[in-house]
Amino acid sequence: MNVKIILAVVVIIAAMWFGYESFVETNVEYSNFGTAESVQKKVQVKGTWVQERETKFDADRSVFTFYMVDEDGRLEHVVFDGAKPNNFEIADAIVVKGKYHDGSFYAEDILTKCPSKYEGTSETVQKTL
Repeated sequence: MNVKIILAVVVIIAAMWFGYESFVETNVEYSNFGTAESVQKKVQVKGTWVQERETKFDADRSVFTFYMVDEDGRLEHVVFDGAKPNNFEIADAIVVKGKYHDGSFYAEDILTKCPSKYEGTSETVQKTL
């Protein structure tokens, strides 16, 4: 066989494998903490921050920890390797991407959904009418 053909086949197979791995890594499904604990793969969990529980940032290790309740009402300790996201305190909802292990949910990314400054209240809407 020609060396160029063999090399082309190897490059095509490597590209397909890389594409598959990239797709699997970015295709993260929404879940809850119960499912995240049982499947042991990366998932997204939507919920709210529990302000009454301990929230802290360890500057020496650059680790942010907090408690969150998912949409099913399950409370979990969340560990994030990084600083607290902007607007964390005013967020309506939080989405954490990561895996559950060792009794905590280890987030690789935290997304915050903040209240929109463009949405008027019903009182504002009635005044404009």
